[in-house]
Amino acid sequence: MFSSPGPIFLTWGPLTIRWYGVMIALGFLGATYFATRLARQLGIDKDKIINGTLLSFVAGIVGARAYFVALSWPYFSVHPDEIIATWNGGLSIHGGIAGGLLAGLIYCRRAKLPILTCCDIGGIVTSLGQAIGRWGNFFNSEAFGKPVSEAFPLKLYIPYENRPIGYQGSEYFHATFLYESLWDLTIFVVLYFLAFKYLKRYPGITFLLYLAVYSCGRLFIEPLRTDSIMLCGFAVPMLASLVCLVISLIGCIVLGVKYHIRPQARS
Repeated sequence: MFSSPGPIFLTWGPLTIRWYGVMIALGFLGATYFATRLARQLGIDKDKIINGTLLSFVAGIVGARAYFVALSWPYFSVHPDEIIATWNGGLSIHGGIAGGLLAGLIYCRRAKLPILTCCDIGGIVTSLGQAIGRWGNFFNSEAFGKPVSEAFPLKLYIPYENRPIGYQGSEYFHATFLYESLWDLTIFVVLYFLAFKYLKRYPGITFLLYLAVYSCGRLFIEPLRTDSIMLCGFAVPMLASLVCLVISLIGCIVLGVKYHIRPQARS
């Protein structure tokens, strides 16, 4: 059984540090470390990669929050003081991917870095950052799934005040944060230690593979959750995952044709 010890990591006078922020920071540090390792292997300036990683991280946070706020605008329109309260949760992965990718593309263009190769690096390390960052949801007692029985082999205890309306009588829920964290960690391990050494000859494919595999996992996990943002009767994360999956498949076809015609093509 999993049970959060609470959202507060440390209180020091007027300063309060929350576990959510700690896990996001640890995810960023882990992602940056492995990004620099990949940069060295590929002969790319690691300082530029660090700068790009930091820029993409900040843009990703902004994008993740903006996406979440936009989709939850009926709530935030009457609680505008909570728009920047990211420490309470409310960061959307899909918004973060979009924001980080856009900033990364702009930076790579200006820094004259190989764009598709840097996208591959970003996809690999983002999966690690997501795996670590998901534990912030655990400490906040959020992003959990539907109720399970006490006999369920892997269950998450949710305090009464964090239970959704209609589920106040249930104590144990699917640990969907853990499911996704383990899925993201598996993606990282497979891409970093196994797949990339074969796929690095085909820049862009690794990133598209990350996007496709992550989206597939999200399509299976999201239906278990109780807090999906709905739009016209559909769960927005499901729709976003389907769009990402289609984009990744089309991208793989386009790059596959490119590398078949021009086997030595690099970008």
